[in-house]
Amino acid sequence: MTAADAVELAGVELPPGHRLVTLATRPELADPVSRFNGSVWATFMLQDSVADREWHHTEDSWPEFQLVLLGAQDRIVATANTSPLVWNGTDEGLPDGWDGQLLSAVADYEAGRTPDTLGALQIVVDPTRQGSGLSGQMLLGMRALGEARRMRALIACVRPTWKERYPLVPIERYATWMRDDGLPFDPWVRLHVKLGGRIIRGVPRAMTIPGTIAEWEAWTGMAFPDSGDYVVPRAAALVSIDRERDLGVYHDPNIWMIHDLSGGARPHPSS
Repeated sequence: MTAADAVELAGVELPPGHRLVTLATRPELADPVSRFNGSVWATFMLQDSVADREWHHTEDSWPEFQLVLLGAQDRIVATANTSPLVWNGTDEGLPDGWDGQLLSAVADYEAGRTPDTLGALQIVVDPTRQGSGLSGQMLLGMRALGEARRMRALIACVRPTWKERYPLVPIERYATWMRDDGLPFDPWVRLHVKLGGRIIRGVPRAMTIPGTIAEWEAWTGMAFPDSGDYVVPRAAALVSIDRERDLGVYHDPNIWMIHDLSGGARPHPSS
């Protein structure tokens, strides 16, 4: 393929030799993108039933809203997945977590409603390229995509990078943690803020992942010999195990953030 399949988004600075495409212009990338995205997550994070059931809409219904950053030889370097939806513009009117956002987008699509908001689903960067600023550029790409489609806002149910270091801390408290310079403690939340995002609130049950005891033991490589709450590597909260019911449940905690796209100065990662 040539640069003819690339999309240009205002304010997005790409490394030399890289280009942004969408699944609308490169539909054959759907399967490679799926494998790329899944490779970075803990196994248990890939078991959400809402995502399992509805994620196909990113390819089938909204391919023009899925960004893929390609490097040399069309190697996938980063991705940014979004879902357009209708939102009433109020903090109280935000969907019920990450699962709720995707379900709202699907319901709006199936009802034929015209979306006015872009919902961030995830940004994935090749682990060998993390720390190079690509996550900020992909977030700017989400913002620019929303602006180009005249969306009122980019809303993001953000999974904080460092929350898994503090699984015992309620997300409502973690969302308020700040550094001495007044910026958020969490690096991913902090980048959102630097790029124009506003923290709304912690969401303790943004995503719900149930499974049998055997499934949880397979997903984590751990044994759960008794009922109770367990600290699990890469889990941002405790996993509750009930051996009598043969059930383990994990609620992934996130933080709701809003990027207003109605106008004003364009943010920059270094600002």
